[in-house]
Amino acid sequence: MTSGLVDELPGIDGLRERWGREVVHCPYCHGWEVRDQAIGVLGTGPMSTHQALLFSQLSDDVVFLAHTSPPDDEQLEQLAARGIEVVTGPVAGLEITDDRLSGVRLEDGRVIPREAVAVATRMVARADFLKGLGLTPVPHASGMGEHFAADPIGRSEVPGVWLADNVTDLAAQVGSSAAAGAMAGAQINMELVTEETDQAVAVRR
Repeated sequence: MTSGLVDELPGIDGLRERWGREVVHCPYCHGWEVRDQAIGVLGTGPMSTHQALLFSQLSDDVVFLAHTSPPDDEQLEQLAARGIEVVTGPVAGLEITDDRLSGVRLEDGRVIPREAVAVATRMVARADFLKGLGLTPVPHASGMGEHFAADPIGRSEVPGVWLADNVTDLAAQVGSSAAAGAMAGAQINMELVTEETDQAVAVRR
């Protein structure tokens, strides 16, 4: 089965309202739309610094808003090498002017002018119904959220339940999701054929 996932956003004023507009999360999915803009990358977790490095390919004006995930010394060096300014302090909310993002407001009152904000969301597989089948979500190795574990061909730990797409791979995009679904489908078919063949052989004996 496939079910996609839910992006859980930090509780920052205005963030949810601008989600999918000026607030984005993936440089590959949304980077072209915010290219050459003043981008702020919100520090929310272990992938935030990596996210800032990726967005720096799309704009010469990228600021890392440390918020709850201040970079360590190695990350500071990486950000500096890419020309990314680091702004410390918790973020309180977004500034909106004429229905457009105009800046990011810190709790100390400072406003950092920005046209787009990138945020690494916490991703959770949308599959609570799997718990009734005996499957339990587990933390993803990347630290990005929770998923349901499966082997490389989609087989879960529960016989007869196969998984593909973001329910097991939080970072999967459309192409890899389709490929995983095709692989799981082929393996399910093979398993059914093998079971039917074994039954037919048993009848002949």
